[in-house]
Amino acid sequence: MRAIGIVLAGGNSKRMRELSNKRAISAMPIAGSYRGIDFALSNMSNSHVQSVAVFTQYNSRSLNEHLNSSKWWDFGRKQGGLFVFTPTITAEHNDWYRGTADALYQNLTFLKNSHEPYVVITSGDCIYKVDYSKVLEYHIEKKADITVVCKTMPAETDVTRFGVVKVNDDGRIMDFQEKPMMAESNTISCGIYIIRRRQLIELLERCAQEDRYDFVNDILIRYKNIKRIYAYELATYWSNIASVESYYKTNMDFLKPEVRDYFFRQYPEVYSKVGDLPPAKYNPGADVRNSLVSSGTIINGEVVNSVLFKQVYVGNNCVIKNSIILNDVYIGDNTVIENCIVESRDTIRANTTYIGNTGEYKDRGGEKRALYIVTKATKATQVTKAIPLAGARGATERGKLCRLQM
Repeated sequence: MRAIGIVLAGGNSKRMRELSNKRAISAMPIAGSYRGIDFALSNMSNSHVQSVAVFTQYNSRSLNEHLNSSKWWDFGRKQGGLFVFTPTITAEHNDWYRGTADALYQNLTFLKNSHEPYVVITSGDCIYKVDYSKVLEYHIEKKADITVVCKTMPAETDVTRFGVVKVNDDGRIMDFQEKPMMAESNTISCGIYIIRRRQLIELLERCAQEDRYDFVNDILIRYKNIKRIYAYELATYWSNIASVESYYKTNMDFLKPEVRDYFFRQYPEVYSKVGDLPPAKYNPGADVRNSLVSSGTIINGEVVNSVLFKQVYVGNNCVIKNSIILNDVYIGDNTVIENCIVESRDTIRANTTYIGNTGEYKDRGGEKRALYIVTKATKATQVTKAIPLAGARGATERGKLCRLQM
């Protein structure tokens, strides 16, 4: 493919709450064995993009460890490869990335030293599969200056946290609003762009001269009536994981057979870093239904409609329902967890119960569920303060799942 790839993976979101305290959003675990950024990198590899740069910034240690070898996505090659760029102090600037356009500008040398005529820019916090070469063919066919991958969302979806676009019959974007208060369309930008490399360099240099730092507001929206900006419609699965609710829903989607089949069994594949762990072990008394269970996990209790990541221990007589248990969690005997996200490297004390019964997320049956994050349980000898996440009316340690604050 005649393009280089750039993955923007340095952002943070307060909507992720405690989940982003340990890691960047792009490093969030997904579907048992993957990270959010794996999907963007796999799409790059499957589209034969040979040179890919990842821009990291916020809480990047976990993400950098995940990217320490490029072989997992087939970028270990003589020509091209996988590059990880963090903000650096130079003679010209000593700032963090002040926005997406500024992140691109601070790494302008990468763009100038490349020879491919096009650039694919994408974010690392979206779950999807797409062939970027088909998007490039569309871009060339339309003689577009910029092509934005878009998706029409269901009418009931809250699209105000995305970029919302209006498209004419020819596919050209006529209006672009970034996170509007009131959305006039349900077609959103997926955060995937294709642009000619030389034109991108010119636009970034102009933005820098005018102290403009955001790619969407200062390039896409500012030039929407000047440049030919077209929308490429994405008809397959797409999800953004930059909020607790969307992260929970995305993982729960992988419990649906059609979603698992699309990502795990249909070509092209999704790649990730592989660890040397034994297969999951189900001891006598284990009862697992409609759940994803990852390598290194040991189960002695009941697990229903849940996603268990790597190296989770579930004790005797435990009941886990509608929950996400991140990596390396020990759950003591006789514990009940329902409608919960348990942070990684944690210990849940025996004989405790965490159940949420109100909240913002609705399951397939339309029932509201609480979305709680359990953290720091290893240090808890007693709950000193219990506060539910937004949308819940109250919580105590026994009877309702709560977020623990020590």
